[in-house]
Amino acid sequence: MTSPLQGPLRPTLYRFKLGAFEVMTVLDSVAMRENMHATFGGGATPDEVRNLAIANNISPDKYEHPFVQVLVNTGKQLILFDTGNGTLGRDIPAMRARLPDGNLVQLLGSAGYQPADIDIVVLTHGHPDHIGGLYDAGKLVFPNARYVFGAAEFDFWKRGENVREFRKGNRELFVKLCVPLADKSSFIKPGEEVVPGIRAVDAAGHSPGLMAYRIESEGRQLLIWSDTCIHYVMAVQRPDWQIDVDDEKEKAVASRQRILAMVAAERMFAIGYHMPFPSVGYVEKMQVGYRWIPAGYQLNM
Repeated sequence: MTSPLQGPLRPTLYRFKLGAFEVMTVLDSVAMRENMHATFGGGATPDEVRNLAIANNISPDKYEHPFVQVLVNTGKQLILFDTGNGTLGRDIPAMRARLPDGNLVQLLGSAGYQPADIDIVVLTHGHPDHIGGLYDAGKLVFPNARYVFGAAEFDFWKRGENVREFRKGNRELFVKLCVPLADKSSFIKPGEEVVPGIRAVDAAGHSPGLMAYRIESEGRQLLIWSDTCIHYVMAVQRPDWQIDVDDEKEKAVASRQRILAMVAAERMFAIGYHMPFPSVGYVEKMQVGYRWIPAGYQLNM
């Protein structure tokens, strides 16, 4: 008797309590990519990148790149952080090889939420994999939501000045998808609140106005760091290495070092948009850099 292989099966939802809040991570999609050194090793040699990968028991050539949104239920409002890829990979030929289809709406539905239930959509920054799920067939996916942008981020993409060549198409996409939402949006600065218990933190560099968000309820807290670190080994253990998709590379390095130092010093849990699912963990200071430690059962109790 033979048994046919059925392919990989992975979890796509993780929900836990944080004080009086509920927090859920959603695995929108996953891409497989190549060339670790070109992506993560700016300022390092190919051998340094290869050796770090091998030391952490991961491939030095290929890497997995997940896309993970966060839903926070405060008990009064449902707040979604970022919207994933949507159908950009199908709609825009230049993105076809990089962005797999998003599955956010279906996954929210399996967790008991409908798009119309979402009260606030927070866009941590304006890169395609964070704004791609705003529309479906030209209609807003989250019709009842208020939108929140970092003021500096929105202004940068709207003005379109000093956009590097790699991001010219990104700017056009932002103008098409996000600028029309201005009348439905709030624009915040670091230190300001989305709602009580959710406060913006400056993480600029990966994009000119990238925001992280500190979530706090009943003395428990975590940081949604979005794309501050986009690989759990390369960007965390070597935060000084420059990353090819960071728009302002030196500023991104400084933000990584500051955010990692804060999370480690405060022993705070963090959620990263591209961390291995369920994308929740904490960081520990090492002799060089930091180490990502996935959450165990701490948040299930």
